Amino acid sequence: MLDQLTISMVTAVFIGAIAGYVGSLMITRRMALVSGPLGHLALPGVALALLMNFNVFVGAIISILFGALLIWIFSLRRKAHLEALTAVVFTSTVALGFLLLPLKHAEEALIGDITKVSFWDMLVAIVLSVSLFVVIKKIYPKMILAEISEDLAKSMKVNVKKYELIYMFSVALVAALEVKIVGTLLTVAMIAVPAATSINVSRNLKQYSLLALTIGAVSSYVGVLAFNLLHVP
Repeated sequence: MLDQLTISMVTAVFIGAIAGYVGSLMITRRMALVSGPLGHLALPGVALALLMNFNVFVGAIISILFGALLIWIFSLRRKAHLEALTAVVFTSTVALGFLLLPLKHAEEALIGDITKVSFWDMLVAIVLSVSLFVVIKKIYPKMILAEISEDLAKSMKVNVKKYELIYMFSVALVAALEVKIVGTLLTVAMIAVPAATSINVSRNLKQYSLLALTIGAVSSYVGVLAFNLLHVP
């Protein structure tokens, strides 16, 4: 059986990698800050999971996916920007989360706890990370095309609404994965920082996305290693 350090390390590396990869698309679409509120959408689900003693991953995923679906449905009306819609849903869910969350569980919910990641959490992280990589890689060119010109994308028979829904759910799942290791407060860091670093040294789009993935994985590895050596949470 794997020891706790190995489990934590593998989990963090896979989540860091997929967060960096997804972040490269979010930065390109000027949506990096949306990932922060999406992470906060997990709070009601995390609070219920801690209260009812079931897996935080499950609570976070249910809560974030529901919030992401609401944001996407509201965005179809096109009467407000995505950032504004995210803010409205975000504030509502955070308020609900703090109503449900006991103070004794606040630290774990807000900043996570890498030492509580189980073997099954690791397997879920691996499977979801690999699956999300495949999905995002497939829709990446279409999302970039839609960002350049939505009309051009539609003329090439790209179903922009469908891909935006897939994209939103993918980001939501990444944010839900991050909650276990960095809580609900720092989800934006794992998505934005690797991509923002990569964009400054990359020469093309492929190099940019893969370097963001690599930086996300390496920085997560170094973070867990630093925690183990220095004992600083």
